[in-house]
Amino acid sequence: MQSPPIAAGPYLIDPDWMTRALRASGDLPHGQVTDVHSRPVGNGLVGDSFRFELRYDGAPEGAPSSVVGKFPAEDAASRASGAGLRLYLREVSFYRDVARTVDISTPRPIYADIDPQTHDFTLILEDLGPARAGDQLEGCSVEDAATALKEAAALHAPRWGDPGLARIDWLNPENSEMTGQIAAALPMVVAAFKDRYQGQLEPECLALVDRLPAAVVAMQGVTDFPVTLQHADFRLDNILFDVKDGARRMGTLDWQTITLGPALTDVSYFLSAGLSPETRREHERDLVSMYHAELMQRGVRDYPLDAAWRDYQRFAVHGVLMGVFSAMAVERTDRGDALFLKMTRGGCLQALDHGTFGMWG
Repeated sequence: MQSPPIAAGPYLIDPDWMTRALRASGDLPHGQVTDVHSRPVGNGLVGDSFRFELRYDGAPEGAPSSVVGKFPAEDAASRASGAGLRLYLREVSFYRDVARTVDISTPRPIYADIDPQTHDFTLILEDLGPARAGDQLEGCSVEDAATALKEAAALHAPRWGDPGLARIDWLNPENSEMTGQIAAALPMVVAAFKDRYQGQLEPECLALVDRLPAAVVAMQGVTDFPVTLQHADFRLDNILFDVKDGARRMGTLDWQTITLGPALTDVSYFLSAGLSPETRREHERDLVSMYHAELMQRGVRDYPLDAAWRDYQRFAVHGVLMGVFSAMAVERTDRGDALFLKMTRGGCLQALDHGTFGMWG
């Protein structure tokens, strides 16, 4: 049976569409989907996600009782950000072409397609539930942070220094407009961010935000680090723990920002956003050392711990960038305000602790 066409929203997913998708993926060799019931899940910022509960007639044992679907954001501003920054293309392409080449635990793709002209896309993914969802506002324990960094190493190590990554057009920063667009827009973004959140962040954090555009421009020309795959939005809202009722320790979601870059960006960003500043300060050296040991165990060579620690410190700019830029790029909500303030504060305090911005002039 031929795969179904792209469905731009959950309202276009009916039993026939789902039967065709599952048949093409090998998940439903015989039988039919007879009923599809959807409900929203997650806290996606530039895409809308739904869980689909499925009923069958004549399906084999093991046919999925539910799957998760992801579609362009209904909000116009969020959709424009997702399309303009090629976030939709990146996520679909990751699941379709790259996920199987790394060891990090992700949902298995069942259907992944995108129209590059309209930016309509459909992702149908394995449902990782039951699971314990990460929550950015609540933060996590040191034990959960250690689990996350072990999974980060499972992303970074398999393609570490792989020259083939440079030939993947949608992934290669030199062929992508995303970094340049962000850098060009940052002065206006910073001004709007400060206008919105004035009085809600410490003066030292706002002063650091002022230095963000210059730091990002300085980072663009740096190549003195091992290149690998980078999630670039590796944080608790994009993570599930104890997935499949504990069968796997973790699953990582939301691959819209996948790119090439320094691995330690994911590490510094996760710790600044996921742990309280006090807990981060107490445990970050041990956690980075554990992450580095995991890289070594997975075959990475010629990357000493002191180099990893230096990269952890200097690429902490990313936590500030993500908090500031994301706040102004998506639909504004109360949760979003709390989220982006927490992310920005955590990133700024981490950068201040390590003198990060001074490393960029």
